[in-house]
Amino acid sequence: MRIPLIIAIIALALNIGIDAYIARSIRRVFGKARRAVKAHIIISVVAAAALAFLICLPKKEVSQAGLTVIMWALFGYLSIYAAKLTFIVCDSAGLLVRAILRRRNRAAVAAVVGCIAALSVFIALWWGALVTRYDIEVKPVSVAVSGLPDTFDGYTIAQISDLHVGSYGTDTTYVSRLVDSINALQPDIIVFTGDIVNRTTAELHPFVAPLSRLQAPDGVLSILGNHDYGDYYEWDSPQAKTDNMRVMHQLQQQMRWHLLDNETIMLHRGSDSLAVIGVQNVGDPPFPIYGSLSKAYPAISDAAVKVLLSHNPVHWTDSIANRPEVNVALTLSGHTHAMQIACGRFSPAALRYKTWGGLYTDSLGRALYVNIGIGEVAFPARVGATPEITLITLHKK
Repeated sequence: MRIPLIIAIIALALNIGIDAYIARSIRRVFGKARRAVKAHIIISVVAAAALAFLICLPKKEVSQAGLTVIMWALFGYLSIYAAKLTFIVCDSAGLLVRAILRRRNRAAVAAVVGCIAALSVFIALWWGALVTRYDIEVKPVSVAVSGLPDTFDGYTIAQISDLHVGSYGTDTTYVSRLVDSINALQPDIIVFTGDIVNRTTAELHPFVAPLSRLQAPDGVLSILGNHDYGDYYEWDSPQAKTDNMRVMHQLQQQMRWHLLDNETIMLHRGSDSLAVIGVQNVGDPPFPIYGSLSKAYPAISDAAVKVLLSHNPVHWTDSIANRPEVNVALTLSGHTHAMQIACGRFSPAALRYKTWGGLYTDSLGRALYVNIGIGEVAFPARVGATPEITLITLHKK
């Protein structure tokens, strides 16, 4: 409770500061405007109280439907206050210019620009929530692999990640369209790199039928992500959490997905083979570590060509990249979502992750691809960071 309370206090302080500035701006533009200022203050107080209440709610005990309501309420608040903050930045710049140059018209222009910029931010956020989050993009990627057997030259892998099906309730429309898009690519194999649910396996039940339609000659392989272990839910007992994981394995088996639980499967083309390793979650704090590469493939330094599925790209940067003794040609990850905001190659995810989206290589020529996800969690929008299906083609280096 202490951390949410601290967050609530900081948020309220920002809330008060932003609204105080807006009230001052109303007075400056419209004179006293007591009614407008009074209405603004009342709305701001109600918004602040609602924000504090939502932040302090024990999220692990709230139902999925309740969590969806909270998610959209917080998003609505964010869209309004992000717009207000944008106006403040522009307006403050105008006032600073006015103070330096003593030209009143510069401040007026800045206020108009601030209003336009604020409206643009508001529209961009809601466009991301209502349009971009469903605008699936197929990204073709070519990866050169040393020692790749001739029979696997041109082998295609369709990668998806971070479905977070709980964000869609029981509406399977989007996931069904996703399945059709993947099948239309006719890949040799389909891989899912973790976070199929938000909190509990129960969220997956409505989506078993559409996800069962995924088809590829070498099947569908999957791993678990940090959201898939039930760690973000308040269970009645340890046994209830264990049962949740048992059902997760059952449902993936029912979907005809092969869930790799710190294990390896060998793909064969005649006498040639390609190893696909799948580990449970390995990442940075506060995300728990369940995975073990040494357990999944004990002879990791051998000459076999290997593709690793590992949810968090930190596993690659911390334990695989630039390590000659870890012979993994290609690692496929997800997890970052690009924080669901991107503009070209800029994303706030870069502030936390060195490898947040796209293709990376180390000094040894080993590659990592980070898929920015197909779904969303907490923030019900994708601003620029379109849902991604990656179609990876392996080529012999």
